[in-house]
This record gives sequence, C-alpha cells and structure tokens, in this order.
Amino acid sequence: MQLFEKTLGDWLEYWANETPDKEYIVYSDRNLRFTWKSFDERVNNMANGLLSIGVTRGTNVGIWAQNVPDWLTVLYATAKIGAVAVTVNTNYKTEELAFVLKNADMHTLCLTEGIPGSDYIDMIYELLPELRTTQRGKLKNDRFPGMRNVVYIGQEKFRGMYNTAELLLVGASRPKDEFRALREQTGCHDIVNMQYTSGTTGFPKGVMLSHHNITNNGYLTGVHMKFTPDDKCCICVPLFHCFGVVLATMCCLTHGSTQVMVERFDPLLVLASIHKERCTVLHGVPTMFIAELNHPMFPLFDMSSLRTGIMAGSLCPVELMKQVNEKMFMDITSVYGLTETSPGMTQTHVDDPFGVRCSTVGRAYEFTDVKVLDPVTGRECPVGVEGEMCCRGYNVMKGYYKNPEATAQVIDANGYLHSGDLGMKDEDGNYRITGRIKDMIIRGGENISPKEVEDFLYKMPEVRDVQVVAVASPRYGEDVGAFIILKEGKELTREDVRDFCKDHIARYKIPRYVFFISQFPMTGSGKIQKFRLRQMALEMCEAQGIEII
Repeated sequence: MQLFEKTLGDWLEYWANETPDKEYIVYSDRNLRFTWKSFDERVNNMANGLLSIGVTRGTNVGIWAQNVPDWLTVLYATAKIGAVAVTVNTNYKTEELAFVLKNADMHTLCLTEGIPGSDYIDMIYELLPELRTTQRGKLKNDRFPGMRNVVYIGQEKFRGMYNTAELLLVGASRPKDEFRALREQTGCHDIVNMQYTSGTTGFPKGVMLSHHNITNNGYLTGVHMKFTPDDKCCICVPLFHCFGVVLATMCCLTHGSTQVMVERFDPLLVLASIHKERCTVLHGVPTMFIAELNHPMFPLFDMSSLRTGIMAGSLCPVELMKQVNEKMFMDITSVYGLTETSPGMTQTHVDDPFGVRCSTVGRAYEFTDVKVLDPVTGRECPVGVEGEMCCRGYNVMKGYYKNPEATAQVIDANGYLHSGDLGMKDEDGNYRITGRIKDMIIRGGENISPKEVEDFLYKMPEVRDVQVVAVASPRYGEDVGAFIILKEGKELTREDVRDFCKDHIARYKIPRYVFFISQFPMTGSGKIQKFRLRQMALEMCEAQGIEII
C-alpha cells in the first residue's frame, strides 16, 4: 500500500486512457451517462472556457449547487488549471453567502437557481446589483472587490452572467496552449479545494485541502471497503461536504468506479437508482438510511446488489445499522474525522465483525498517526482512557485560509491536529468517540457554531442574553436549542424567534427548541455550564410535553 503523488487531473486522465468507454458518472433518473473519456473531454473544455473569463492558477472559484451534473465538471476543470474550488453550502442564505464571497476572495461563482425556499439568483443580485447593468467579466463591487464573474450552471441566460453551456462551447473552440501550460504546472501538493466549516468561534473558516490530501484519503477509504472498478456507488450525500466529494467522489476516482448520482436527496429516487443501476455501494447520514428503510415503497425495490457503504456525519444508532445490514444487505462501515483531516482519520473495515463496525469508529487510516491525548497534560492516554482525538499525517489540512492564528490553535507544535472530540482506544486498536470538548453542534452531518447562532439572535431587541447548545435528537443526532434571557418587560415566543431567523440563516441552524429562563447555570468562577443547559433542555421538553425528534 502506498500514497500516490497524483492530482485529480492525473487520476481522471488515467482512467480515461485505461477504461475510456466505461461509465464514470450516471444520473439514472434522466438516463444521463458520461464515460471516463467523454467526461474528461468535457472537463478540458470547461477548464479552457474558465480561462477565457479570467480564471487561472490560484483563482478561487465557488460552486453553489446541489449535485447537478456539472458540479463535478467545474471541480475537475479548476483542478486541472491550478484554480481552487470553493464549495458553498446549498443551505446558505444571503448573509452566509456574503461572508464566504468576501472571506474566500472569490473571483467567480458558479451557481444554479437554488433549492426550495432559497432563490440563489435573487440572492446574488441582491449582493451584486451591478450584475444587472455591467458587461460580463467587468463586474466591480466595493463590498466584494475580488468578484469578477457569476456563471449559471445550465443553459438558461441571466443578465450579467455567463452560463456553462457557453463556457463549454468557447472552451472547445479556443486554443488550448494556455490550458496545457497550466495543466503541466499543477502539482499534487497544490490546494485544490476549500471547504468552509463551522467551529465554536463564530463564522466558518476556509479549510485548505490539497490534491494529495483528498485523493489519498479517498483511495484508502476505498481500500477499507474493498473497492474495485466494478463498484457502483450511489451518491446522495451533498458534494459540498467532505463526505460527498472525498469519501464518495475521490473514492470512486481513485478506484475507477462508477458514480450513480442523486441530485437532491429523495429516498424514492435513491431506492430506484440502486435497483435500476445495480449499485453496490451506498453512503449516507443516519437520517437518510432511516428515510429509505421507512419509505412505503421500500419492499418494491431489489437491494440485493448492495454490499457496503458508509454511515457517518453523526452518531450512528446500533439498531439502525442492524436494519441496514439485514434489509439492505450492506456491511456498513463508519468513518470518523473532520473536514480538517480530509476527512477520514479512522474507519471500520468492511470485513470487521459486526460488533466492531457498530460500536467503534475503527482503526487509524494508514500513513496517519492517531493519538488520544490528555487535554491537560498533552500526553498520550493509555488504552481505555478518555482523551482528545488527535492526528498527524498526509490528511491534515494545509491550514485555514487567511487565518494562521486559528490554524495554530488546532495544529500543535508537533503537527498534531486537535479534533475537539473525546475518544479512547481499545486493546484491538479500534477507537470509540465518547464526547466533545468543543461546544459545536452536529445536526445530521451539518456542523453548527453555537456562537454564530447566538450572535444572530442577539440582534433581536428583546434578547438580553442567549446561549445555544446541542439537544440530543433521535433523528438528527443533535439539534439546536436556544436558552434566552429576555430584557425586562419584553416578551417573545418560540415562533417569534424562529420567524426572525427564517430567510436570514440556513434552515438547519434555526433553533428547533427555544427556552426562556431567568438565569444561566454558572460555575463558581462565573462560567456558564453548557453541559447543564443540555441536560435542562431534555428536562424542560419533558416537563412541557415537547416531543424531541
């Protein structure tokens, strides 16, 4: 076993030469199919088209879209010319998009029309009104001085925007000398992808990942699942997450496997795609598997082609893993890690005993030094003793974009990345996650910064003080709870708080549970006891007859 010194473009071209006519990307619902060769040619044309609008080596290009066909075209096109694909969460609202546009120094944003409840076109016109009156490519906006282009992913035309159909045509007819020169300069340790992840300190931070980071993490993930070119992986997790773009796409890329894509999660479409294409692999967060198993039409579909997959993103219930094993014929695996580790740090293997796969997060990835360190002393904890999950190796990010201070806070002097999660190692070398040092909320695979939600709720004139915590949830693993102290003489309801958040922050960040209290539980030194608030949330829900979902 080895680490490869290949770029995304190297891998794509390798399979385009080795298996040119084999299907690489399939959209079963619309019978859209790309072979390795045809997709590589499309990527080259897109890359050349992007060069024509000023994208070049080091340029940051945003992708704000669900799993549409040309999401991956843009990813590989930027990779081949040394640009950086900045993945944008599809749930973002205007304020969150504005932060990423500015923080990422974005030059070009590629987008679709949006998702239900979020019109991306309206949002980008709100932030960049000059688009309506400025010649394409000549955009100037004082708030976002680096922005030059907006590209619509599709054939429709919008004022001030290019579209991908145009770029592909231009790229096919334009000389490719510049493209070839940039392609030659691209190296495996270049940054290829930047993903924004929430921590506990407010707004998200841009995690810089290299070709070397994500391709090797995808390759080793596939090794643990015994991937081959004959595998077909049904991908219904979003590509803007490491789960989608690395544990699924990079896994398929490095093993020459087929990706069966689902544009927007729909349990019926997932089941139909597996049945029709005879998929062998399925990834998902627990809520996705629950929706598939409980769909009334589940018995009509043949799941017998499935053999393995990954359940990750939040705590995986043992009973659910048993059902997936029995009813979907899958030896499911778990991956533990975070965006900053590309993301895999540990993984169970497909041939591990069921007990290991359902009760641990497996062993350390090869070429990765995973340690459980005492948060106080920094020393390695003995087997069976809880400490902080830390790792060092090829998979650790290049750093946070334009934020060396935050980078230094998570990567210590010895090169170990500190996860903020508590865990322990057992005698067989498998790890268990036992808790969290940080206050971050993980809801159905989405990282949520309590401080970001708190800062937003402070904008309500009635709010004197607010604390946001994780509330245990059987459906999502964790959900968002807000404890609010009102200003004297003021009144609010749960609905008032949720309405205030609507259309301003992503739906998954909006507090499901809102509690009004007179004071926070404090330590003797005056610190707020968030762990006690988490307990209080469950107690207050029970006392008030509020169902926890």
